[in-house]
Amino acid sequence: MRRPAFAALVAASLVAPLALAGCGGSAPPAPAYAALPAAQTRAPAETAMGLPGETAMGLPGETAMGMPGGAFACTGLPATGAAACTITLALNVKADANPNAPADLLAGLHPADLRAAYGFPSANAGGTVAIVDAYDAPTVEADLAVYRAAFGLGLCTSLNGCFSKLNESGAAGPYPAPNTAWAQETALDVEMVSAVCPRCSIVLVEARSAALTDLAAAVDTAAKLRPKAISNSYYTLEWPGETALDAHYDHPGIAVTASSGDRGYAAYPATSPYVTAVGGTSLTREASGWKETGWEYTGHGCSADEPLPSFQSFLRALCPKRASVDVALVADPATGVTMFSTAAGGWVVAGGTSVGAPLLAAAYALAPAVEPLSYTYAHRTQLRGLGNSTYSLETGLGVPNGVAAL
Repeated sequence: MRRPAFAALVAASLVAPLALAGCGGSAPPAPAYAALPAAQTRAPAETAMGLPGETAMGLPGETAMGMPGGAFACTGLPATGAAACTITLALNVKADANPNAPADLLAGLHPADLRAAYGFPSANAGGTVAIVDAYDAPTVEADLAVYRAAFGLGLCTSLNGCFSKLNESGAAGPYPAPNTAWAQETALDVEMVSAVCPRCSIVLVEARSAALTDLAAAVDTAAKLRPKAISNSYYTLEWPGETALDAHYDHPGIAVTASSGDRGYAAYPATSPYVTAVGGTSLTREASGWKETGWEYTGHGCSADEPLPSFQSFLRALCPKRASVDVALVADPATGVTMFSTAAGGWVVAGGTSVGAPLLAAAYALAPAVEPLSYTYAHRTQLRGLGNSTYSLETGLGVPNGVAAL
């Protein structure tokens, strides 16, 4: 069973919001598809539903606090009716509190690396990207300023109108209570947008709490601003009745991205047919160029609850319901990205599928027009597939190669 079996994950009506425990277009002929190659799993027998040896906490070697080489900011499983952030911090890189540390001494993938690896047209003007996260991140604008200064990305502030922070209701305050774990997530999200779309405007909408009802309301608030994309870097366990929340992620003309999670199994809202679900990879530079492979901890598999959308009909033999990854970007904290977060102690290296959701949202903002997800499936040859198959459960259709597929 791929979903942890604990009682009453979420009531179908999602009544009282709960705080988060522990963290405060015609398609081409049907192509080949494959599950994750055995060499990239912990065991040789991955099924459509996930990885062998998975427990309620995740995969072998993973604990409530993290995974080999990485520590979760939001520890443990999400509380009933709530979500957890998906940022993971690399344990082999010590935090550097110096905001003026030279960029060439900073570990992790830099903006230039991300642009080169994915071919994003970062010189484009871009548009507005909305970020939805839970709780308040008091230092997010200051953290963003440090990151952009280090990499010469220019100013993006509330004073020049490039950055704005709103509460769940869409007002510039009062803001929700601060939360250290989610503050790290928020810093990562705004910085990843800046990394590949430095000319994009950023609107941060802070949900009152990590309750799904609050996060969904924040997505609706963000959508009212008509950004080109909305990024969601959080996950929760699937539950019967989750389709009742899907309407909150259905905003035609706006690309909505969601991290697939870091637990090895399908998770919500990535399973919603209205989001572009972003899985994870390991990304390294070699003499011949960039090497990218699927990341074993990526949330992936077949939804237990969401119907198979028409754009995934060619996957019916693999997944009877929604396959929970559409595309993938770097997520492995061992090959993670540079970020600055006061809450994390300064300069750190971060991973998790949290990285990909804002990166892809920024890529959508760089594209000439926002197309529905079905467009990406119809133009999947414009993505760079990983391995020998057109689709894999872990990395979906593949990784971005510019923005032609978006």
